[in-house]
Amino acid sequence: MSSDLLLGKVVLITGASSGIGAATAEACAQEGAAVVLTARREDRLAELTERLRAKGARASYVVGDVAVAQDAKRAVDFTVAEHGRLDGAFNNAGIGGDRTPLHLMSDEVYETIMDTNVRGVFNCLRHELAAMLEGGGGAIVNNSSVGGLVAIPAAAPYVASKHAVIGLTRAAADEYAHQSVRVNAIAPGTTRSEITRDWFGRNPGMEELANSLTPQGRTAEPEEIAQAVVWLLSDRCPFLTGAVVPVDGGFVNR
Repeated sequence: MSSDLLLGKVVLITGASSGIGAATAEACAQEGAAVVLTARREDRLAELTERLRAKGARASYVVGDVAVAQDAKRAVDFTVAEHGRLDGAFNNAGIGGDRTPLHLMSDEVYETIMDTNVRGVFNCLRHELAAMLEGGGGAIVNNSSVGGLVAIPAAAPYVASKHAVIGLTRAAADEYAHQSVRVNAIAPGTTRSEITRDWFGRNPGMEELANSLTPQGRTAEPEEIAQAVVWLLSDRCPFLTGAVVPVDGGFVNR
């Protein structure tokens, strides 16, 4: 049931073709937002956009890779051209990479993860902030991870990248708080997605181990993470900025 938390707002969502990104697009649209979706896979973006429009939502998409600065700018420019402003953004695009001991990790894996997870958020923030300053304010949510708060074995580049996302979040929150822009981060725990499906598939028993370390004892659904994003993008938390919100079933407090 919709409560119109985002009624009349324009929200840009990166990494929107699957998982948490797609679930957040659905949730934002249900709450009344016009949503602009961006990711690298046009077929999935087109399918999701059509599904949202069939439900009466205002939805559109632009294909791009946030690790490419021009693509990030194009997504923001498209949003402003389409709707006249940008009120909210969820910087969700990210990758997990190989689970490999640090001393065996390749340069290529490190660079690929850092490019998408850190440079991608940096690229988006620059242009989203500029658009929001022009429009009088807004709210941004960056997707970190419990890996941005604690260590995960055999995932050093991923952990480093998600710690960096929190650093970018806090820096931007501090710098733009007096200009009516809020910047927060979520730190999801184990959530059903392509990343976790890949990790679980290559590491039998990993899901069971993760669940055993989570007080709620289960893996989250993407829709559960999306609800936290919607709240942070809404006007229900006007004095909240620079926060990192664990959405993890109690994992970091175990």
